[in-house]
Amino acid sequence: MIFPLASDANAGRVVVITGGGTGIGKATALAFARTGAGVAICGRREEPLASAREEIEAVGAQGAGVECLSMSCDVRESDQVTTFLDAVMERFDRIDSLVNNAGGQFTAPAEEISTNGWRAVHRLTVDAAWEMTREVATRSMIPRRGGFVAFLGFSPRRGIPGFAHASAARAGLENLASSLAIEWSRYGIRTVCVLPGAIETEGLAGYGEEAVATATRAVPLGRLGTPEEVGTVIAFLASDGGSYVTGSSVLVDGGLDAWGQAEPPPLPEAAPSG
Repeated sequence: MIFPLASDANAGRVVVITGGGTGIGKATALAFARTGAGVAICGRREEPLASAREEIEAVGAQGAGVECLSMSCDVRESDQVTTFLDAVMERFDRIDSLVNNAGGQFTAPAEEISTNGWRAVHRLTVDAAWEMTREVATRSMIPRRGGFVAFLGFSPRRGIPGFAHASAARAGLENLASSLAIEWSRYGIRTVCVLPGAIETEGLAGYGEEAVATATRAVPLGRLGTPEEVGTVIAFLASDGGSYVTGSSVLVDGGLDAWGQAEPPPLPEAAPSG
């Protein structure tokens, strides 16, 4: 695929990407690097972060002139977030864009999701994203009167069997994005929720071949999306090309949300006798 954005679309800007070592996070970091932005990535595992940093710096070596900071950081831990953002501000002195990509979930029937399991998914997906966003906004975006924040949601939006906890959390991010757009537009800050569908990542592959095949069949375009297709959309939205987009949800799903699950519902179960 030929990279479709101008090499200077985000020149002079700095982006922070959580979960930036693999999958959509890494692809987004590379898209920002290819458009001239300074990049700061964080995640919990050192090895993928180091690999991603090498690829980003290779883009810089090809003439884009970008810098990359990578640091291990569990976004659920406030002290680690503070340490990471201290390093970003020391290195770049500003943050223009934030991509809240870090997240995680597990599949389970709704009735089997424990309170602790529910809270764990929401702590990572919603609470940590909000805490990171608030810190970045108050440190750099509000004082500088400008910025772009992306949250990562789910498609299809109407709910996903086996993911009641995660679907609820991602729906919360959609509402958060629209709420912040209303409140923070006066500071020149734009907020959107990007909704990937079935994307060809390690995370999806981890659910097994049958799950991947089922996900692929449900996509009207007939194929899985790539992390690069999601990352390119986010880099565009952060650029001047997306300057009038805020408070909305942007689907990157091959038509999945329009089609729905494309699977028959489960058959009703009879009540136990007696």
